[in-house]
Amino acid sequence: MDIYDKINELYDKRRKTQLGGGDARIAKQHEKGKMTARERIEYLVDEGSFIELNPFIEHRSGDYGMEGKEAPGEGVVTGFGKINGRDIYLFAQDFTVFGGALGEMHAKKIAAVMDLAVKNGTPFIGLNDSGGARIQEGVSSLDGYGHVFYRNSIYSGVIPQISVIMGPCAGGAVYSPAITDFVIMVEKTSQMFITGPKVIETVTGEQISSEDLGGASVHNMKSGNAHLKAPDEASALDAVKDLVSYLPSNNTEKPPVAVIEESDDYRPDLTDKIPFDPIRPYDVRVVIDEVVDKESFFEIHKDFAKNIVVGFARLKGKTVGLVCNQPKYMAGGLDIDSSDKAARFIRFCDSFNIPLITFEDVTGFFPGIKQEHGGIIRHGAKILYAYSEATVPKLTVITRKAYGGAYVALNSKSIGADLVYAWPNAEIAVMGPEGAANIIFANEINNSEDPEATRTKKIEEYRERFANPYVAAGLGMVDDVIDPRETRITLINALDMLKNKQEDRPKKKHGNIPL
Repeated sequence: MDIYDKINELYDKRRKTQLGGGDARIAKQHEKGKMTARERIEYLVDEGSFIELNPFIEHRSGDYGMEGKEAPGEGVVTGFGKINGRDIYLFAQDFTVFGGALGEMHAKKIAAVMDLAVKNGTPFIGLNDSGGARIQEGVSSLDGYGHVFYRNSIYSGVIPQISVIMGPCAGGAVYSPAITDFVIMVEKTSQMFITGPKVIETVTGEQISSEDLGGASVHNMKSGNAHLKAPDEASALDAVKDLVSYLPSNNTEKPPVAVIEESDDYRPDLTDKIPFDPIRPYDVRVVIDEVVDKESFFEIHKDFAKNIVVGFARLKGKTVGLVCNQPKYMAGGLDIDSSDKAARFIRFCDSFNIPLITFEDVTGFFPGIKQEHGGIIRHGAKILYAYSEATVPKLTVITRKAYGGAYVALNSKSIGADLVYAWPNAEIAVMGPEGAANIIFANEINNSEDPEATRTKKIEEYRERFANPYVAAGLGMVDDVIDPRETRITLINALDMLKNKQEDRPKKKHGNIPL
């Protein structure tokens, strides 16, 4: 035997590893409308850029029939590559090998590549397609999950972490994606749940399908556990590519700057986008599209807590994070879910040096017994905490209403906003004119000959006196009242002025956010 025989042996072993569970299982994967782990990687990264790591790792379990059983690649492919020329590290679970089940060495491969991602300061992407823990390995598989969870946690805020759910993700496996920054699910073929339908039926008697229990729509609309959904795997991977384009590689860098076409930043149509009547609904996305670079808005959590809109966009090619009240739903009021949604997004942007812009049109925190008993105080406090904690450039534009505690919570000057702007029709007050007049002038209204006429008059008096931007501007709570048509120009100039902002917080181990 000579060196060429050894080289041939190497390539034979590599081919065997690359075949995963074999042709029959690959065919079954395709029948379900799913790519294989390697096909997913090939689609995601730039052509020819993927370098595989640890392809020859093997399990060392001998229990329950595992002795002598081969698991090519240990059911997971790990390595690094490039997306649009930028470095990324990743893993892709291989469902054709033991159903992608995680065992001791499977977890070791993932942990190793995560460590490399942090050492090199690059985003980390997990393509999840697994039946869960490898039962035959017992507690070793659970220990393996622990090593992954630990790294998800301590690397949070250091590098962006993105999870794509491309098949089942059950039991303890769901906690890794839950800790990461963004979760993307594929409709019809991906599910997440702690306990499956059969266990639930056995324990509680409830009957439900896997899709109805933990499918993409459920987690995007109801639970909020997922941030994006896609109709197929290719679209999900395209979403990853788009998302990465907005993000810095790590927490020491600023986001990439895109090249854009020059355009007129004066937007005359903006005055027609928002109804002057403060109680008429509208879609805040229309305003967003007028202000940001053309077709640059990338919405996050689109189907969850629709009364607030969050996402990334670009202004003159620079990434910004947007937090916007949505008057189209619940009059844009803040409730439990929207508070969680906004706070989580704000903290991500602050972790990765992405300036925050808030478009504010809020009536207040949503009232009701369900909200109060559900902990709206605790959840609402998360927004206050997130904005106060953030040290990135923070801008606010009050477009119509800013009432009560919600005005304070949504990046007011008092909790650290760098600059607050208001449109001329903005109403900034403790509460709306109608409610305020009913309280302040209650005796006068009730004792008048024509209560309704008196009430109307007092509402207008209050609106004229307090529900305008100039009282707040006079007190320095609003930095300037601006022409709506100049909103884009104003924000571009403000971001340029704040581009070198540095702000420290008192030294501490970490704060205690009201979770």
